[in-house]
Amino acid sequence: MKRFVWLFVGLTGAILVLDQVTKALVSAALRLHESRSIIPGFLSLTLVHNTGAAFGILAGESSPLRTAFFLVVSVVAMGVVLWLLLRLRPEQKVEAVALSLIFGGAVGNVIDRIRFGKVIDFIDVFYRSYHWPAFNVADAAISVGVFLLFWCLILGKDRLAD
Repeated sequence: MKRFVWLFVGLTGAILVLDQVTKALVSAALRLHESRSIIPGFLSLTLVHNTGAAFGILAGESSPLRTAFFLVVSVVAMGVVLWLLLRLRPEQKVEAVALSLIFGGAVGNVIDRIRFGKVIDFIDVFYRSYHWPAFNVADAAISVGVFLLFWCLILGKDRLAD
């Protein structure tokens, strides 16, 4: 971990700050479900509150334990990410970046769950009536991190430590 500590702290911190600042700005500028077009016919800022998991999975469930469940799952996932980071070899810089992105995104969404009991999403990508589920900077960081890990594992580039 020593070899990647500055990379980890820097990327995690940058994602966390960018995520929380953008959520605060959009929340201050828009009412719930209000949209502002950024690229007509493709991209809008639309404020939504996600009470579910990634992409709104389980959002309709009304169990009082839902938030606690998502928090526990997130904390366990963050622990796994840290464990993997500790096992990286010095040449595994891509994996360190990927794990840092995943961790930073997870922390950003955990902060929302603790503060609000839901996650603030606002990036709305669509084509005509087909919308990708709204997401945020933390979700984007997690997605990019997962893609990088997938890329490393499938292509054999900088494989995770055995």
